[in-house]
Amino acid sequence: MTLTETVRAQTRQAVAELLAAARMRAGDIFIIGCSSSEVVGQRIGCGSSMEAAQAVWEGAAPLLAESGLYLAAQCCEHLNRAIVVERAALPPWAETVNAVPQPHAGGSFATAAYAHMADPVLVENIRAGAGIDIGGTLIGMHLRPVAVPVRLSLARIGEAGILCARTRPKYIGGSRAVYQTDELEVPR
Repeated sequence: MTLTETVRAQTRQAVAELLAAARMRAGDIFIIGCSSSEVVGQRIGCGSSMEAAQAVWEGAAPLLAESGLYLAAQCCEHLNRAIVVERAALPPWAETVNAVPQPHAGGSFATAAYAHMADPVLVENIRAGAGIDIGGTLIGMHLRPVAVPVRLSLARIGEAGILCARTRPKYIGGSRAVYQTDELEVPR
């Protein structure tokens, strides 16, 4: 199996496992931050690979679309970790920013996402319900406030380490409050 085929299969498996744990609803946003450099075994920002980015897209996008979820792609630090997302995913008051990601200014994965989306826009921030950080891209700033780590059967996509999280609603109200029990259990 080639690296591209391996990355595509590993991404599909990781997304499927996280979706099983995340309890997302149609219309929710699933974020992916991806260092294609790390995927191919180089240091983040030093070996951008459109092939690796394309393989991650091909592994993730179909599963998310089948689930009725929007894929959000985090750009790299050169675009302040802005997010590429379909315009349809945004609430009416969301403010877009003007940039088009490139492999060395936004990152290869954001570039691939922008090329594949029907009506892509960039926003400075978003609140995703779950996500995968591939290669240390720091997606936490784009997750809803209470992130819950999720361990998968995979620890890597290609050569890149992965960290996954789902989110849950905040617990409020103190000792008198009653909570939905399905949110109290942490899926493994």
